[in-house]
Order: sequence, then structure tokens, then C-alpha cells
Amino acid sequence: MYVFLLKILKMEKRIFKDKVYSILARMIKAMANPHRLEIVDLLGQGEKTVEEIVAGTGMSIANTSQHLQVLKSASLVEIRREGNFIYYRLAHEDIYRSWQTLRQLGLEHIAEIEKFIKDFREERNSLEALKMDELLTRMKSKNLVVLDVRPAKEFKHGHIPGAINIPVEGLSSKLKKLPKNKEYVAYCRGPFCVFADEAVSILTKKGFKAKRLEEGFPDWKIKGLPVHIN
Repeated sequence: MYVFLLKILKMEKRIFKDKVYSILARMIKAMANPHRLEIVDLLGQGEKTVEEIVAGTGMSIANTSQHLQVLKSASLVEIRREGNFIYYRLAHEDIYRSWQTLRQLGLEHIAEIEKFIKDFREERNSLEALKMDELLTRMKSKNLVVLDVRPAKEFKHGHIPGAINIPVEGLSSKLKKLPKNKEYVAYCRGPFCVFADEAVSILTKKGFKAKRLEEGFPDWKIKGLPVHIN
């Protein structure tokens, strides 16, 4: 009888473990897709409509909706309705932290990613980056201009205090208004966002001294650093 009870207990433990790991595996599987990872990265900026996600990722509305449903089914995103619009957002900021950890593992341990990013940034003269800690120590300098090159809506939802917003697509037309005796630090959505790289390329080609911030605004926010909301 005792041996029989032990077998039942052992079986119940196995069922318990199988169930828990299966549920976790479904959640991880939901993120194990390049398009869904990009959506998670994009929603790190704040909630967005399907149309805004389409604009940010270049996917079709149908594909975007399918990926969002997968993420929603795995409790990774949630929705908010306002009139005729549905807004998607990350269910919790810990989801972005999970993506941040995964991203960092890739950057530090996968040589292929490191080489690809290095080659991309060498072509755009944006290989040299400013670390967040260094930016914090230099922010009080009147010589430094922090440039947020994300879309205006993302800037309004939150940005680094003191930053000025010039979306990258409009930067070239604003260069005449920018003093050349300043040093510029451009930031955008994160390490894989190319807005800051494009901004640095535009600025350096016109004789400005510019670097990109190594990380993006969500990384700044997640560290508990001050955030300004318009």
C-alpha cells in the first residue's frame, strides 16, 4: 500500500511539472517569432493601435492582427478600447524586461549578431555609442544636446528630461536651426532601432559631432530614471 501511494504521489508530481512547464513553454513559444519580438519591442514605447504597429513594422494588417492574437492568448499583451479604436499594450513591464534580457544575451553571446550590428553601424558612422551611465553624468553640460528622434507621439508619451524631439525623417530640414558647437546624443526605441543610427549619419555628414545612445527610451524608463511626459 505504501509503495502504491508513493507511485501515485510521484505520478502527481510529474503531472504537475508537465502542466506548469507546458504553460510556460506556450508563453515562450508565443515570443519565439521575429515579428512578435519586434511587436514586443515596439510596444515597449507605449500602447499602439494595429495601424500604428503596421506602420512601425512594415507588416500587413492581417499578419499584424494574427501575431497580436497569439501574444494576447499568451497573456503577453492586453487591449484597451476607445471608441472605434483598439489599443494594444504589454500586459506588464516585466514582459519588456524579459525581452531586454533575451536581447542582451544575444548581443553578448552570439557572434553573428555582434558582427551584423557592427557592419551595419560602421556603414553609418554610428559605431561609437554613449552608455547610459555616461549620459547621466554629462546631462548637466550646456554643451550636450539630447536628441529624441522617435515619432512625436512616442515622445509625448514619455521621454528623457531635457531632450528635444526631432523625428528622424524631419532632421535634415532642421539642421540649419541646430548649433554646430554642441555635441549631440541621439536616442530612439532601443539597440535594434535604426532611427538613432540614421540621425547620427545625417549629423556627422554635415559636420556635427554626434553619437547615439547605446540603449533606448524603454531601457531608460525601466531603470527607474526620471521621465518627462508632455
